[in-house]
Amino acid sequence: MRRAVCPGSFDPIHNGHLEVIARAAGLFDEVIVAVSTNYAKKYMFSLGDRLDMARETLASLKGIVVEPVGDGLLAEYCRQRGVSAIVKGLRSSSDFDYELPMATMNRQLSGVETVFLPAEAHYLHLSSTLIKEVAGLGGGVSDYVPRSVHKRLLAGGSAPDHPPRG
Repeated sequence: MRRAVCPGSFDPIHNGHLEVIARAAGLFDEVIVAVSTNYAKKYMFSLGDRLDMARETLASLKGIVVEPVGDGLLAEYCRQRGVSAIVKGLRSSSDFDYELPMATMNRQLSGVETVFLPAEAHYLHLSSTLIKEVAGLGGGVSDYVPRSVHKRLLAGGSAPDHPPRG
């Protein structure tokens, strides 16, 4: 079985993420949507809510598993789960510049390859940060996120699951 992982914080998951995940599902037997927590970031949605939103929006796709990454290196997570590839969507050359060193390190640590998928043109401008900012200022984002995410954005998110690490 060819298994890949699409890692991210997905705070919140948006249509650009969904498009890359759906394309990955066409390339691999199983795609794990690995929801991560970066303790240096401030999240709008709890880990539980981010997992729920991903599961709700991806339920119709076959071969998709949604789970938390947990603590530790992504390379080790991939080794433990038998993952042969990490799939990352790229919106710009700056995304590539940011992702390339991590891809090289992950390959050297665990042998896992990184597959870069260019984002569709109509999603190039999307980021979770921008969506949260626009929604927070009263702008319309319903065209960029699944319905369940939009409802949660309108409700203002949820408290984080984890206190910041010191």
